[in-house]
Amino acid sequence: MEAVIVAGGLGSRLRPLTDRHPKHLLPVAGVPLLGHQLARLSAAGVEHVVLATSYRAGELEVELGDGAEYGIRLTYANEKVPLGTGGGIRNALDRLEGGPDDPVVVLNGDQLSDHDLAAQVGAFRDSAADVSLHLVVVADPRLYGCVPTEPDGRVTAFLEKPSDPVTRQVNAGCYVFRRKIVADIPAGVPVSVERETFPRLLRDGRLLVGRRDDGYWMDVGTPAALVKASSDLVRGLARSPALKTQPAELLVNPTSFVDATARVVGGSALGPDTTVGPGAFVDGSVLMAGAVVAEGATVVQSALGQGARVGPDAVVDGSVLGDGADVGGRCELVGGVRVGCDVRIPVDGVRFSAG
Repeated sequence: MEAVIVAGGLGSRLRPLTDRHPKHLLPVAGVPLLGHQLARLSAAGVEHVVLATSYRAGELEVELGDGAEYGIRLTYANEKVPLGTGGGIRNALDRLEGGPDDPVVVLNGDQLSDHDLAAQVGAFRDSAADVSLHLVVVADPRLYGCVPTEPDGRVTAFLEKPSDPVTRQVNAGCYVFRRKIVADIPAGVPVSVERETFPRLLRDGRLLVGRRDDGYWMDVGTPAALVKASSDLVRGLARSPALKTQPAELLVNPTSFVDATARVVGGSALGPDTTVGPGAFVDGSVLMAGAVVAEGATVVQSALGQGARVGPDAVVDGSVLGDGADVGGRCELVGGVRVGCDVRIPVDGVRFSAG
């Protein structure tokens, strides 16, 4: 069984964390985001994965290699120009090795899920469907692709980000295609699988089926979502075969230092060579390699990029620091503030709020 992961996006919603890194390599519970997907595919019986890349493609290949670490064989299909979700899938076709009716699992590279992928593939094999879509129910479907279905699961429409949703059932970014359907996507041009491919298939009378699974699912497209997904994995609220640790209040890399008087809770994940100083408090946050939380500082539900520093008695709450950012002592960053890479806030005691 084979799979394609669409991993060519710029990750603009995750800036400044993606200014120097592809979003698919950002750490989620100490593992690159794509590592969770690769391990999950392997656990579902997938043997060969094609990674459809564009932005910072070389870094992805260096980090993930041949996929052996995750129990799969990994090859790469790089886009010289961004081709969108559908174009990226089509660009991977030449790397696929199966027959025209064989199933091809397709994942969006920024999703984290523990739904029963093996069951989705099994049901697809036993059906006459051309495409199977994993569906979830969300509170506000206006941000996603709404997918109404018949009682038997047949998809009746695909409505991308509608202003007046007809259902709260949405596309969760995991599909099973027949290989011949991938071949029907136009080659070499940008194509949106959500806005173009799925509506076209429905117009052409193809059979698309939706499989609802209410397991854990998260669109890891913003810093807040990345922080929550990481915390959920550390605490065991979500599951991933890539994570070998038991549920806990914190995940600390062996090369990190946490002072005995500091408190680290809420499923926080501390990357390599991070430091949490005396009396500091870190709750539900992600500290990437080399980040420093100084004495008496507080970091809550925030992401600190590589080498970022939070000064003494400063507060970073619901915010994000890019690589090398430096926040002065007694400063307060609250409500979604984003500090760019290498930006210094040297003034003590200043309060910043995105609101």
